[in-house]
Amino acid sequence: MPAAVVQINVFKLSAQLLKVDKAITKSLWRQFGASIDMLRQAIELCPKDLWNRHEKFWYISYHCLFWLDYYLTLKPDNFKPPAPFTLSEFDASGKMPERRYRQEEILEYLHFSKKKCRDLVLSLTEETIHTPWVNETKNYTVYEILLYNMRHVQHHAAQLNMILRDEINDAPKWVSVVQEDI
Repeated sequence: MPAAVVQINVFKLSAQLLKVDKAITKSLWRQFGASIDMLRQAIELCPKDLWNRHEKFWYISYHCLFWLDYYLTLKPDNFKPPAPFTLSEFDASGKMPERRYRQEEILEYLHFSKKKCRDLVLSLTEETIHTPWVNETKNYTVYEILLYNMRHVQHHAAQLNMILRDEINDAPKWVSVVQEDI
C-alpha cells in the first residue's frame, strides 16, 4: 500500500478515535491555561523599567497575545482584536504597532484571551473539534490549531523567561496546571 494511502487512513482512524468528553476538554484546558499562566507570570514579573527599555519584552508579549486571540477565533476572517489593539501583526513587512502597549493593557488582553480560550476549550464537541480552521497559511482542525496555539504561547513564555533571567536574574516558576483566576 502506498505511504500516502496509509497516512490518509491513519488520519481518518485518529479522527474516529478522538471522541470529545469532559476529561479530554478538562485536560486540554488545564494544560493550555497553564501555558497562559506562565506567560502572565513573566509579564507580571517584568519591572517597569525593563518593560519600557526592552522593546522585545513588550512586543513579544503583545505578539503572543495577538496570535493567541486570533487562533482562538473559529472563523479567522472575522477576527478583530479588542481595543486598543490593531491588526498590525498581519503586516507582512514586520511593522511594529503604532505605540508601545502598557503592561496593564497587555495583562487585560491576556485575561480576555484566557477567558476566550477557556470558554472555547470547555465547550468543544465532537463536531467542533473536527471543524476545519483555515486561513491563508494553515489548514488545520480546531483541535490542531489549539495544540499549535498552546505551543506558540509556551514558546514565547520561555523567551520572556530567558529575557528576565538575563536582565534581572529571576524568572517565574513552572505552572503544572491552570490557576483558575477568571
